[in-house]
Amino acid sequence: MTHVVTSNCVECKFTDCVLVCPVDCFYEIDKQLIIDPDECIDCSACVAECPVEAIYAEDELPDEFTADIDFNASEAERVKDEGLPPITDQKDPLPTAEAKKSKLGF
Repeated sequence: MTHVVTSNCVECKFTDCVLVCPVDCFYEIDKQLIIDPDECIDCSACVAECPVEAIYAEDELPDEFTADIDFNASEAERVKDEGLPPITDQKDPLPTAEAKKSKLGF
């Protein structure tokens, strides 16, 4: 089992989650973060840290985010193939983050 970053992260890219990840399984892409399912140890530490509730355990994922399972896996493989390291330090969120957070009702 793994955890999945959903499309709620798009245009946010809050990085609170990476600070609590014990295995550094988060990777950064253009408009969001993703989790490498092969590296995630299913500890759930990241879930409570996300201010837009973008992270779910795969077996608790709402149906509307099902496509994000394959998206995380394929994007993680792509960035790793490109030699990009995991994100391990907190960064500023995207400039659109607060607007997206408000739109999501948080």
